Amino acid sequence: MTLRTDAELDEALAALAAEEGISKQEAVRRAVMEKRDRQVRRQRVDLIASELIVEYDDALRRLGTV
Repeated sequence: MTLRTDAELDEALAALAAEEGISKQEAVRRAVMEKRDRQVRRQRVDLIASELIVEYDDALRRLGTV
């Protein structure tokens, strides 16, 4: 795969890779995997929150009227 970058992104990527002591390819791989992990966690939290809102609807309404 070829990743096309502009000068600004390439500079940022090179700096990040140098700071971490890794290749630019590894920096991109880590960034993508971390983003995916955050999205998966966010989806799980949203699902759990939705379930809890339904389960505790009555209590939440009562708390909202205090």
